[in-house]
Formats: sequence, structure tokens, C-alpha cells
Amino acid sequence: MVEKIVKTEEEWKKQLTPAQYRVTRLKGTEVPFTGAYYRTEDDGIYQCVCCGAALFSSETKFDAGCGWPSFWLPLSGDHVKTRSDTCHGMVRTEVLCSQCDAHLGHVFEDGPNPTGLRYCMNSASLDFSPKLK
Repeated sequence: MVEKIVKTEEEWKKQLTPAQYRVTRLKGTEVPFTGAYYRTEDDGIYQCVCCGAALFSSETKFDAGCGWPSFWLPLSGDHVKTRSDTCHGMVRTEVLCSQCDAHLGHVFEDGPNPTGLRYCMNSASLDFSPKLK
């Protein structure tokens, strides 16, 4: 079971940049092809920018051509959670950090094998820790 992190909106605003706050706390999105990690090819772990939870490995990252970092599998199923998102006149599946409820992006069923999933994440919701060589 994941331990929940709860902060006030003011605490989040102090901790995060305006872009990070808009994406993670207000469910915003970045303009495609502008995020810090959409082209990153280094080995390492992608973590939640709000709480540091390990979310995705570079081993499951792939270039989906959509302009956002995409992964075919989270590191651990209990580090992310999903829920239905019907805003903007679409039906999508939102992806959130299980530990702090940060909005990370959405998951779609058009990814590569073996899962067929594309976790389309916002760079502003992630930190990257490179693998030590």
C-alpha cells in the first residue's frame, strides 16, 4: 500500500514551478514537443515531480511520435492509478501518482507490445534520475 502525501494548495505552489503546478495540480498539459523529457534517451528512472515516487523506467520508454514522453509500462502498478476523464468532450483514462494524486497524463491503448499501452506523460510532472554507470 502506498502512503498518501497530502499538502495544501499553497504548499504545492511553493514547492512547484508554475508549469509543474498547472500540470500536476490543475490537470493541465504541455504543448507537444516542448517538454524536457520527450526526447530523453538516457537510462534512468522517471519520478513524480511532486513527491519523488518512482513511476517509469527508461527501459519502457519509446518514441510514440506524439510529442510527450511515452512508456508502455509503469515501474509498479501501485505507484500509478487511473480514472476516467471526460473533460474536453473526450473520454480518456487519466494517469495519476498514487502517492500524491498528481496528474501525470493519460494512458491509451495504442502502444507497442507487450502491453499495447501508451502512457503519455507530461514532462512537467516528472523528474529524471539518470542511472549511475
